Amino acid sequence: MVLKALAIELYRAQQTVHALEDRLRSCSLNEQDDLRRKLQTARVERDQLRRLIEARKDPLPFRRTFK
Repeated sequence: MVLKALAIELYRAQQTVHALEDRLRSCSLNEQDDLRRKLQTARVERDQLRRLIEARKDPLPFRRTFK
């Protein structure tokens, strides 16, 4: 269940990044600095969530079963 919650949060973070990128393309020069900072933090959050999901999917080497 934790993986599902992380995936939902990742989806929301991706949507935020896309929305900020779209706003950055169409905003005035005065707003660009603020939007760039917000976009950078949103990208960092998105990348952290991606790494968390990838870490959850990889099996740990010491938990292998022996046959």
